[in-house]
Amino acid sequence: MTAMRRALEFLFTRALRSRLGVALVIAVLIFGVIGAARLVAGPGDSGDGLSSRPNRPITTVDPTAGDDGVLSTEAPPSPVTRSGARTPEQTAEQFAAAWLGRPGMTAEEWQAGMRPLSTPTLIEKLSGAEPETVPAEKVMGSPTMRERTETFVEMLLPLDAGQLRLELVASDGGWLVDVVDWERP
Repeated sequence: MTAMRRALEFLFTRALRSRLGVALVIAVLIFGVIGAARLVAGPGDSGDGLSSRPNRPITTVDPTAGDDGVLSTEAPPSPVTRSGARTPEQTAEQFAAAWLGRPGMTAEEWQAGMRPLSTPTLIEKLSGAEPETVPAEKVMGSPTMRERTETFVEMLLPLDAGQLRLELVASDGGWLVDVVDWERP
């Protein structure tokens, strides 16, 4: 009896007051609750819940619709320009000349030169920009067009210090620059 008493005394005075003892008691309680829950729940049906999988893959594309890949084998449609309106190449060249500016040009003059060739969104983005921040001085070649759709093209213009990338959209008055991006060599 004294051995049992000493064991209980050791358990309550030393073991359960340590961190390890508390952790062991919590683990025993958690396993006890889980075991009791499984006994009460009974055998589980494998067809219930998340384990009920379809017997064939789920398709999200009509398999008869053709190629739905990103890369297309067809050539993109040519951009459409109204008669008498600026072509994308002309718009890109005129915008590049306005964007490069000239020495001594004020910010107002610089932005006024680009305004008739820009979308309202681009005009808003360029407000507060200064012509001194343009990292190039002259165009070094003719623009290269990447046709995307009938109303959207990307123009690449080689400059003396990199490449100017313009995204143009067709509007009622002709082609307008919507995005200006600068790529260093």
